[in-house]
Amino acid sequence: MEFERASLATCGTASGIVVAIDVLRAFSTAAYAFGAGAQSILLTGSVEEALALKQRFPHALLMGEVNGLPIPGFDFGNSPTLIARQDLHARQLIQRTSAGTQGIVRSQNAGLLLASSLCCAGATAKWIRWHAAQHACLTFVITGQRPPAWGDEDAACADYIEALLKGQQPDTAAIIQRVRSSPAGQVFMNEDEPDFPASDLEHCLAIDRFDFAMQVEKRDGLMVMKPVL
Repeated sequence: MEFERASLATCGTASGIVVAIDVLRAFSTAAYAFGAGAQSILLTGSVEEALALKQRFPHALLMGEVNGLPIPGFDFGNSPTLIARQDLHARQLIQRTSAGTQGIVRSQNAGLLLASSLCCAGATAKWIRWHAAQHACLTFVITGQRPPAWGDEDAACADYIEALLKGQQPDTAAIIQRVRSSPAGQVFMNEDEPDFPASDLEHCLAIDRFDFAMQVEKRDGLMVMKPVL
């Protein structure tokens, strides 16, 4: 299997298996939502689309951010700390974020589409192995957007998954330190940023906390994400 990397600008042409990665924080938050019992998450690219889906699915809960900050009128921001405390049993959520969900909605040519973070990286690698024979290429979408080093936390997760697929034993301590030291990780070390609590970083650094992967399928024009074992 060939391994490729893409950005939000280039992921639209990626085919085969595509894994959109957002460690800080979208797909960590999503993993904790599934861990709290959520049944499915509808992924959108804009706030307007999320609000429109809320009209279609009034019992769904809105979750997300714009530039990392909570969205007025949404039920939850993009905080795994907060989501982990909820009882979301059998609930449907709608998620919009500035990076992670963008990687999903733009990856229109994927044969098998997954979302991932460190929280479910091992399970993601396992799911990919089960489907590898059907696809010649695997593309990791590094959704972190700002140069020069923003997105390295996502690249670290991609490196971890790729190493597992190659039969290697990655140094998890080094991966954790790399994410902690990344520009995005450093934001969570600032006590003056209440919307970026240090507890969120610790939740996102819980490598293989969950035993499920997160697969996304297009159904009736919707991007539907569910946990798969």
